[in-house]
Amino acid sequence: MTKFLLQQGFSQSKCDYSLFTKVSEGCYTFVLVYVDDLLVTGNDVQSIKHIKTKLHEAFTIKDLGLARYFLGIEIARSNIGTFLNQRKYIMDILSNTGFTAAKPAKFSMAKGLKLSTKTRELMPNPEVYRRIVGRSLYLTLTRPDISYVVQHLSQFLQAPKVPHYILRCMY
Repeated sequence: MTKFLLQQGFSQSKCDYSLFTKVSEGCYTFVLVYVDDLLVTGNDVQSIKHIKTKLHEAFTIKDLGLARYFLGIEIARSNIGTFLNQRKYIMDILSNTGFTAAKPAKFSMAKGLKLSTKTRELMPNPEVYRRIVGRSLYLTLTRPDISYVVQHLSQFLQAPKVPHYILRCMY
């Protein structure tokens, strides 16, 4: 796939090797590759159609039309713009952790809260904590407001001694 896209004039991103971009006469075309899924977008419909045709000739692809979900991220369009959210992903996390009835908090972490590896007992099942923090890292794609809390909690992955209520406040 990489060889094919490079032959079509795309450049591979140095920051994310799964992202390919092509700029030609003010037309931007992007191809994001994830295993056997492709997300093709850009600002010129003809360029998008052209690369889809070339992809189909080379690989026999199935065009699913406008993207609605990609890697758990919902893509919603309106006349204002395109919006990304992970509502279903959040609901799955809440359901799996038993927090579906939890009420939202104004702030994702209490002001002045000091967490330490020296206080409190080790959580009985640290794997659950690690899984929640890992899932929360992916959630920061569309929820940058929880980035600080997730980064802070990720410092305790080795030996989690975090109060249970902090996990509830994040969602």
